[in-house]
Amino acid sequence: MTRASHRVAVPVAGGDLTVGVWDAEDPAAPTILAIHGVTSSHLAWEFLAEFLPGVRIVAPDLRGRGRSNEIAGPAGMAAHAADLAAVSAAFDLGPVVVVAHSMGAFVAVAFAARHPELVARLVLVDGGLPLGAPAGLAPDQLVDAILGPTAARLNLRFASVAEYLDFWRSHPAFARDWTPELERYLAYDLVSAGEEGLRPATAYATTVEDTIDMNTTTTVADALAMLDRPAMLITVPRGLQNEEPGLYPDEHLTRLLAEHPQIAHERWDGFNHYTVVLSAAGAERLARVVADELALAAA
Repeated sequence: MTRASHRVAVPVAGGDLTVGVWDAEDPAAPTILAIHGVTSSHLAWEFLAEFLPGVRIVAPDLRGRGRSNEIAGPAGMAAHAADLAAVSAAFDLGPVVVVAHSMGAFVAVAFAARHPELVARLVLVDGGLPLGAPAGLAPDQLVDAILGPTAARLNLRFASVAEYLDFWRSHPAFARDWTPELERYLAYDLVSAGEEGLRPATAYATTVEDTIDMNTTTTVADALAMLDRPAMLITVPRGLQNEEPGLYPDEHLTRLLAEHPQIAHERWDGFNHYTVVLSAAGAERLARVVADELALAAA
């Protein structure tokens, strides 16, 4: 049975941020703050919630995504970090373990650097350290080089939820991991496009803005230089299309880990960039890591 969740609106600059919450039965249960990826939503964490029944999970739809897609104003890592500070205040979180995937991991690093008093420990899943993006690309070329079809679909329109699910069924990342939970996650991604039908909630322009900030400015490097919270990086060998190498090829990853020896690392074989969180096997393994991080935070 899927664990129940509810949504809360948190005021931020430019509008209201939608925040998904999985409550625990024990009011004294620990809380994690979970941050999704670049074209994702809070429902990415439904898989993890099933394996952490004794943990409250607070997971926003980042601005420009999910039901936070109509917030006015710029995106970028600093804006997302400010939004997370507002979420922390709204839920009176205090220092928590932050679990973040893909772009969310970059947001988490920026959040921890700017608001260290709100962060106990970081779990960064296939993101958070600089990607090996080619230099000198125009914005659209950069997005295509990093995200490819993931970003291209944002400009597509769909007649129905069923058509959108059929679009995803052929995706190589989910060939062995198609589940009812995944269908709910994908269906939530759709919003009205008026007479054109349905569209993915994430705006292409927002994706470009965040991708540029992550890869062509000093935002990430500056945040990593300021980071003083324990962090665990999890990487996987396959990317967004289930291709090898993934976002962190071996040579690039080795160099990054040497540059950031304070960040612990685990390489998980058998997963791609999506299934590491959007599958039962990935979520179950991640839940064990989160449980360990919560114990360390409590100690």
